[in-house]
This record gives sequence, C-alpha cells and structure tokens, in this order.
Amino acid sequence: QVQLVESGGGLVQPGGSLRLSCAASGRIFTIYTMGWYRQAPGKQRELVATITRGGATDYADSVKGRFTISRDNAKNTVYLQMNSLKPEDTASYYCNFWTGSVGYWGQGTQVTVSS
Repeated sequence: QVQLVESGGGLVQPGGSLRLSCAASGRIFTIYTMGWYRQAPGKQRELVATITRGGATDYADSVKGRFTISRDNAKNTVYLQMNSLKPEDTASYYCNFWTGSVGYWGQGTQVTVSS
C-alpha cells in the first residue's frame, strides 16, 4: 500500500522560510506529476505548485518568486522550499503524486505564519 509522508511544517514568523518534504513509501511505479496543494480554514483546496518527471514546474501566482518545488525521482520525494512567508500562506499543505492512473495524497502538514 502506498503512503505519502509529509514533514517540515510548523510555526514561522512573517518573512521566514520553511522546507516541506513528501516521500512515498510502498510499491509505486512511475510518478509523472508531483504537486503541493494547500487548504486554509473555510476555503477550498488550491494548487500551490507542480513538477513533472522531466522537471517542468508550474506555480500559483500567489507564490511565484517565493516558493520553489523540486523532486528526487530516485527517492520518490518532492520538496517545497518556501521563502518570504506571509500570514496568508497559513494553511494545511498536502502533497499529491499522480502516476497516470492513480493519484495519492499525503495526510497534510500545517504551516502557520504569524508573529
């Protein structure tokens, strides 16, 4: 059974940085797209960033220039480097792996940006 395990969330002051990680355990074949989504209280889940197996990236306008997504295909792991964090970045962050036929979600990690 495949599980995605996230880590790296926490409390940070505005302007600070965090790095999220998400690793897959269990038998998983080719992962085409890896992504990060977030959901704030009372809001819908939204896309933050995605990265294809070849390394092409896409970002939400709200995080462009501040967040960087990367992946390690050998480790089935995706990362999200978050810099210049703002209070509006506060949310639960979820990773998603798409194999072309099945999508997997992590359990979520909380990011709180507050002074």
